[in-house]
Order: sequence, then C-alpha cells, then structure tokens
Amino acid sequence: MDIQTRTSLRFLLNDRHVELTDVAATQTLLDFLRLDRRLRGTKEGCAEGDCGACTVLVGRLTHGQLTYESVNACIRFVGSLDACHIVTVEALAAADGTLHPVQQAMVDTHASQCGFCTPGFVMSLYGLWMHNPSPAVRDIEKALQGNLCRCTGYAAIIRAAQSVSARNAGNDPLVAERARVIEQLQALKDGRRVDIGEGKRRFILPADVDDFAAVLDANPGATIVAGSTDVGLWVTKFMREIGPVIFTSHLDGLRRITADEDGLTLGAGVSYTDAYPAISEHFPQLSELWNRIGGEQVRNMGTIGGNVANGSPIGDTPPALIALGASVRLRKGPNRRTVPMEKYFIDYGKQDRVPGEFVEAIHIPALKPGELFAVYKISKRLDEDISSVCGAFKVLLDTAGKVQAATIAFGGMAGTPKRAAAVEEVLTGSSWDDAAIERAMAAFAADFTPLTDWRASADYRLLTARNLLRRFHLETTGEDNIRLNRYAAVAG
Repeated sequence: MDIQTRTSLRFLLNDRHVELTDVAATQTLLDFLRLDRRLRGTKEGCAEGDCGACTVLVGRLTHGQLTYESVNACIRFVGSLDACHIVTVEALAAADGTLHPVQQAMVDTHASQCGFCTPGFVMSLYGLWMHNPSPAVRDIEKALQGNLCRCTGYAAIIRAAQSVSARNAGNDPLVAERARVIEQLQALKDGRRVDIGEGKRRFILPADVDDFAAVLDANPGATIVAGSTDVGLWVTKFMREIGPVIFTSHLDGLRRITADEDGLTLGAGVSYTDAYPAISEHFPQLSELWNRIGGEQVRNMGTIGGNVANGSPIGDTPPALIALGASVRLRKGPNRRTVPMEKYFIDYGKQDRVPGEFVEAIHIPALKPGELFAVYKISKRLDEDISSVCGAFKVLLDTAGKVQAATIAFGGMAGTPKRAAAVEEVLTGSSWDDAAIERAMAAFAADFTPLTDWRASADYRLLTARNLLRRFHLETTGEDNIRLNRYAAVAG
C-alpha cells in the first residue's frame, strides 16, 4: 500500500486551527506556547517534568474516543501533537471574563500566593474534574503528584478541588464543544505520514505501525520518541541533538491492550495511565508501584515500552516485569522476534536490539495459582522520585511449604535490572522460613556490588535489598503488615 506524505503539522490550540511547516524536531510545546504564541499562562519551572508549572491538557482521538490528559509542556515536543487538541489555561475563562469553576474555586479558597504555579494546578485539577467530578482526597492528591507549590501549601488547593464539584459546569468550553472538537480532530487525522524538515531538524510521524517499521528500517539512526518523559530531558537538560526523530505516540496500533488466560499483552505505546486498569485487575500487586511512577502528567505521557526500551538500570517497571517472567517482542521491518525481559538488558546502556529494531509489545504471563508476588520501590520521596532500589519477588511454594521456584529481580543494584541468581538458588528447595531467609540475605553480596551515588550508598542499597526480602517473607507468612495508612490515621 502506498503511503501518502504530508509536510505540515496540524492541530488545534484552544479554539484555533494551527498548521506548521517549519518546526524543529526538538521544539518543546512550552517554548511554542510562550515564545511563538505568547500564551504565557503556561510557566517554565523545572524544564524536566517535575514541578507541573507548565501543565496543559492534550486531547487525542484514540480508538475513536476523545480523551484529555494533563501533560508537561516543558518536555513534550510539538512534533508529537499532530491531530491533537492543546488546551491552555487561557481557554478556561468565558469570553466575558467569568472564571471557570476550577479557577473560581482557587480564588475562593485562597489557594494561591505568588501565583507562579497556579495555572499548572488549575490545569491538573481541570483534567481531574473532567474524569471525576467528585474526587476523594486520595484522588486529588494523586492528580496533583506532579504539581509543586513553594509558598501556599496544599491544604487550600485540596479544598479548592473538593469545592469544584458543587459548582455549575454549564459553561465549560470542552464539555460544550466536545462534538465539534471530535469532528475537527477526525478531519485532521487523515492517515498520512508526516515528514517535516531536514537533517537534525527532521521528524517523522509514521502513518501506522507497519509504516513505522519501514521508516525506522530506512532511518536506523533516528531517535524514537514515544512519551518523551526520558528523551525530553536529553534535550532540555543535556542539550543533546536527537534528530532525526520518529514520533510514535499517535500510533493506535502500539496502544493495544489484550488480556487472556495466558496473561497480559501491552503494546509498546501504552501509557502508564492507559495500562493502569488492566494492571490493577490482573496484577493488583503492581498498583502501588504504578501510582508512584512520576506524577500524573508523566504517567499520562510515559509508556511502558519506552521504559523498557531505554534500558535504565533504575527504571521502575523492568524489575517487576523480569520477576513476572515478561517477554519483549521486537520488530525490524516485517520480522519479529521475542526475547525474555531479563535477557533483553545486556549491559549498562546496551540492550538486545539491533539498528532499525524497536520494541513492539510486552507480554506478562499470568501468575500461577499459589505464586506469591510483590514489588517494592524505595526512594527519597514517596511521589515523583526515581528509585534508589526497586525489588520484585515471586515465589512458588509446594504443598509442604518449600520453595519450588523463586524469581527475584532488582533495579538500582547493578548496571542493568538484574536477577538475584545466588539468592534464588539458596531459596529454591528450602522451607519458606526464617532460617532460609537468613541464608538468602547473606547471598546478596554474591549477586550485587552496587554503586554509591547521590541517591544512596552501596551499603544502604545492599542492606535495603536484604531487608526487602525479609519484608516479603513477613508479608507472605501472615504477619501483620505494619505500614502507616495516612488516610486511615487521619480519619481515626
């Protein structure tokens, strides 16, 4: 099939149609809004997707449905936004100046002081309100994980969020104009390949997954950008040249989720947010980890496939996926192969992927009856922080209470996500008791020689890994899980 090519980028910005023919692969949405369009309600705070001052909403048609999500404009590239609807804080108030209910709630509850972060909070709360008009405090805090305030404190902001549900939403522009926006985006989503620029400025949006395979095969040196939560920092913090770029976040074929008796298969372009319902249903032990990956904006943008493909030794998902026995489906042109997740990571910065090959999907086998599984993330901050250590444990006991099989994997302990082979060997065939745990804890030194860096010392990492095994044992042998539940404590 012949693929038609378009040399312009088309999207909606608030209530206007935008078409660009001259845009660099690495131009951020934040710079475009502030410098090109003079929309300065969107602020630059950190330029790395942490503070949320740059939060905007991006609406996209996916599988025929229009969904708006909060994103970090500072690390989102303009080139990835073809056939999208970008909504900034300037679009919320009515034409006569009447504030949107979310904005008015922020005023009425005195939820702003210096005001620098306020537009980002407003947009995050607006995104929450669109999905959940009556959120609980837990929901509000989750939606605001990616927004930082230096002066007001969060109590008033939470009160603002709680009060919004009682306000009239009749004038909400996105609700009132949803049908018109869908029609416009359908017209923009014409199924063509977008190819703009030359050299380092060039970027391509393939027409579909098959076209993506062909484009990458022809341009094996190109940088693949999905959610840009990692690659975005290569540009904003390291000033790295990454062009030419192939954007993939628009490819519905990479955003499929399928579940059957064999397990769960996630397309490489599935975001953390999109995956969460399926993950919670099939692997509820991963729910807590999932909610601690970045903030809401990062989870909306970031992809599981991207987290695996980049091969970071402190990526949140690989240890859990390795412990679960996940596999990676790789594709180069029309050819596909599947490798175990643990074999995919070869060395620091090196993965089992040849030029022109990309991660197409990840398969997670279903847990077998009787298998015990847990994953623990240790970080300096509870929310929006990178792991110091991330440990995942899967153990199968036989009828006599002995360990029939053990799979234990860690991130942050080596140059790659890595299994604890010596620990597994000690446990296998042993009774699931204190004596076996003590022997296994001593074996960690044979598996890992962790580094000392600003996140944690080597001694801390080794001690923490051992203690996580102890914790897993206690939690799987009926011991009370003594963990502070802040919500229960406050309620009591």
